[in-house]
Amino acid sequence: MSAAVTGKLGRLGFGGAGIGNLYSAIPDGEALATVLAAWDAGVRYFDTAPHYGLGLSEQRLGAVLRDKPRQDFVISTKVGRRLERQDAAGHKDPEGFAVPADAVRRWDFSERGIRQSLEDSLERLGLDRVDITYLHDPDAFDLDAGIRQALPVLEKLRGEGLVDAIGVGTNSAEAALACVEATDLDLVMLAGRYTLLEQPGVPLLERCVARGTGVVAVGAFNSGLLARPEVPDDAHYNYGQAPREVLDRARALAALCRDFGVELPTAALHFPLRHPAVVNVTVGARSAGQVAANAERMDTSVPEELWAAVERWTPESP
Repeated sequence: MSAAVTGKLGRLGFGGAGIGNLYSAIPDGEALATVLAAWDAGVRYFDTAPHYGLGLSEQRLGAVLRDKPRQDFVISTKVGRRLERQDAAGHKDPEGFAVPADAVRRWDFSERGIRQSLEDSLERLGLDRVDITYLHDPDAFDLDAGIRQALPVLEKLRGEGLVDAIGVGTNSAEAALACVEATDLDLVMLAGRYTLLEQPGVPLLERCVARGTGVVAVGAFNSGLLARPEVPDDAHYNYGQAPREVLDRARALAALCRDFGVELPTAALHFPLRHPAVVNVTVGARSAGQVAANAERMDTSVPEELWAAVERWTPESP
């Protein structure tokens, strides 16, 4: 693990999908104010990707960070999906971002494609380097090709000093584990698979401890399911409507947290950091208010008695 990088991440990071207009558009001014709020709250790790709004997230993040002292923050972006410009012709992005379809994502694990993707990201960010580069969702395209073809390229970039640390970002603990076993990764960005609600990523995290690979936990709210003290009927889970049994489980967890004077989102933010593999929890935000709330929750003390109760708790006997 690159201690020079991981030591600067802090406990709370900023995830850039929201400011890439995930699901709905937000004005430029509001997006920039959101990033500034993260900075003012002491956040110094910022994550983005070309995938997020077809480069919009990188542009907005860079518009704020390029004016900050470069040694004072850590930034990561991702490779694997290269953007190829096209005429939007009135079309919207088909992959969940409220932006014109002025580019198409091309899976590209080649050395040339990865280097080009990184260069393009730097141009959008307005920076001369990023600290961390992740291979983005290799399992969504071709995991074997990602391991055989793309990860050696990332190792080469690190060896050349173009990036300080490399990793893989994915929703699949199994895919991440395969990458950890195959390559000397500094970091894994794991989405939604090690949360207060569920922990299928435990075998991966245990292996990361043994390998000296840090884990950045994202999706701590499970797509919003754990983001509010009271779980609404229309809560999302895994990027869709939460099934009834999942809603019931989340509500039982919320009640358990209340018994110890803790709100559900606060416990959800703190939970991943209890594992020795987890070096940071990165959370997306779409407004300055959301950033402030997340920072306040991260600074809130959670009693050890709650964690003991969580360990004993089962859905059948909350």
